[in-house]
Amino acid sequence: MDPQLITTLVAVALVLVYVIAIASALEAILNARTSQGAVAWTISLLTFPYVTVPLYLVFGRNRFDGYLDQREEIEQESLRLIRKTSDLIEQHIVPLSKDTPNYMSLFNLARMPATTGNRVELLVDGTRTFDSILAGLATAEKYILFQFYIIRNDDLGTRVCRLLADKARAGVKVFLLYDEIGSRKFPGTRLYRQLRMTGVKVAPFNTTQGRRNRFQLNFRNHRKNVVVDGKYAWIGGHNVGDEYLGLHKRIGHWRDTHTRFEGPAVLGAVLAFATDWRWATRSPMEIEWEFPTDQKGDSTVLVFPSDPASEYEEAGLMYHQAIVAATRRIWIASPYFVPDHGIISALQLAALRGVDVRVLIPDEPDGPVVAMANWSYTRALLPTGVKVYRYQGGFMHQKVLLMDDNIAGVGTANFDNRSFRLNFEITLLVHDTVFAAQVEQMLQADLRRSRQVSMEEIDNKPFWFPLAMGVARLFSPVL
Repeated sequence: MDPQLITTLVAVALVLVYVIAIASALEAILNARTSQGAVAWTISLLTFPYVTVPLYLVFGRNRFDGYLDQREEIEQESLRLIRKTSDLIEQHIVPLSKDTPNYMSLFNLARMPATTGNRVELLVDGTRTFDSILAGLATAEKYILFQFYIIRNDDLGTRVCRLLADKARAGVKVFLLYDEIGSRKFPGTRLYRQLRMTGVKVAPFNTTQGRRNRFQLNFRNHRKNVVVDGKYAWIGGHNVGDEYLGLHKRIGHWRDTHTRFEGPAVLGAVLAFATDWRWATRSPMEIEWEFPTDQKGDSTVLVFPSDPASEYEEAGLMYHQAIVAATRRIWIASPYFVPDHGIISALQLAALRGVDVRVLIPDEPDGPVVAMANWSYTRALLPTGVKVYRYQGGFMHQKVLLMDDNIAGVGTANFDNRSFRLNFEITLLVHDTVFAAQVEQMLQADLRRSRQVSMEEIDNKPFWFPLAMGVARLFSPVL
């Protein structure tokens, strides 16, 4: 090849990289959620464009394009259908008023009202959770909505998928959604082929879909959401795999929490699934929009979906609102504890004003960088009176919130930047003193299996420990 031509092509490529770097830096300045992120990306893109441009294309953006339009379309379409079939559900909607200031912001963020008349069951650990889900699936007569981040090709996965296939053969409409990255091996399995052959409608949630999302691998659909006939729903922390039953030899006991609920709040779970389905398939979900309108229980429930398509960090704001509104206590259990500065400040202020603030995390987190980041944030909280506990005897994966004596949350959102900014999550918020007491009892049992961290323990760590904590904290936005 002509050397002059090669030189010209190289020069054009270099100019193109710099043009992309400048355009990406401008986008980061305009769209980054934090000033620190904007500064970091801008400096890196302009200083090391050949390294940083590919990284930015894959990891840099934190706004998921296209999904918001789909969500608005499906919500309007669904609500029109619901009004035709279930006008009586209106009687269960909690009105916004001056008497609900602590919840008004959550209603607006969730895009769904809280409803009364629900019954919520707390499901502790995998065996009880999947016994409940499998029993519920067996009763399905009209449709099943089944969504998980991970679906394994193992014993539990086989049991679940066979039941879904049997229901599809019996004429039940079965819709299955999985995250394309979390369940990347699932499409190549016999279970997947069996589901498709029996009429189950299976779709991956592809986070690289859409022109501007094409190179993005940073988003995940982390939701776990099951609905049967619009009557019953399940939301919580488990995925479909034997390890979630505590059967993994290396991990051992798996501590997790799920919920089963029935009543008007099931509508929120259906809408969250329908929006994801619309995005994944580009087609509406054909089901009978009928929902129970009678009193199922005494719980007021808000289904709270959060996603990176929003202008706000919905999951982070949900936690922040709970922390600042707490007057007596705020207890948080999460396998990942990598919050941002605003959340840390809110926890510190809550403890300083006398609120009982407790954070429960695994003693052996998922990876060394996460472990060191956990220690770093623990170090920041302890001097203000926040109590941090590390769970012993297994891996704790639950995502649970307890506020005062009447509000509890169970869902998929971890207490970290990824759940706050990059993941599609869903949380069940319950206003009910009885349910909150059950959550308190569950967390008290977890605390008895945990050890409380002290400043003395951190101060006695090796000399390299503070440096490792600081380095891990630098990676907090992408952990």
